[in-house]
Amino acid sequence: MAKNTQQKELSSLLNSNIPHHVAVIMDGNGRWAEHQERPRVFGHRKGVDSVRKIVEAAGEIGIEVLTLYTFSTENWSRPKKEVDTLMSLLSSSLKSELKKLQENDIRLKAIGDLNQLPGSVRKELEEIIEKTAGNKRLILNLALSYGSRNEIVQAVAKIAQQAKEGIISPEDIDENVIQNALYTSSLPDVDFMIRTGGEKRISNFLLWQIAYAELYFTDILWPDFKKKDFYEAIADYQKRERRFGKTTKQIKSNQAL
Repeated sequence: MAKNTQQKELSSLLNSNIPHHVAVIMDGNGRWAEHQERPRVFGHRKGVDSVRKIVEAAGEIGIEVLTLYTFSTENWSRPKKEVDTLMSLLSSSLKSELKKLQENDIRLKAIGDLNQLPGSVRKELEEIIEKTAGNKRLILNLALSYGSRNEIVQAVAKIAQQAKEGIISPEDIDENVIQNALYTSSLPDVDFMIRTGGEKRISNFLLWQIAYAELYFTDILWPDFKKKDFYEAIADYQKRERRFGKTTKQIKSNQAL
């Protein structure tokens, strides 16, 4: 019965507009584990199951890019044992998921200060990015050692260096120049951002890219976030009117053309 209900939900979603780029702040692993009276790392391991389900769901409904906030620059300040476990979990997950990525035509990408990752993890990541480079169904984009302010700082530094070398002049600097200097230069802007875990903040995530994104907050902790919850979030997105600064009348007028 649950499977039939899920199929109906999926069919309904496919008859409406699908966001091109969905970003997810996967919050609540630690609190979920604490509620189970288990160590925080248990929650992180359980959270990997939700990642699998949501990646599968995104591919099923035709989302082009799914960006997951996997590890932030601020997360490095967490207890060493937790950080080490997260890095180990990332490495093992990359190895175990390669076959499924290939079978489902999913391309892996990563954004962030990847040089901060342990060498073995970075090597594993780079190998899987290379092996899946030709896949086209869905881009799974992992934000690793990522902080949006750091991203913008490095973009500004890159542009300043180009200006210093005479590659561009200050008057040439516009939104496109900045966009092309960001980690996400090859990706479309975010249409829809989901945050689980009950918090209602952005947490230094894709600040430039979500300028006109629709935001969705849910109290569900990440390990409990299932396909049906993802479908519900997408259905909520589909009910919204994205105006990009225009009026409803202008939007409807353009749609009628």
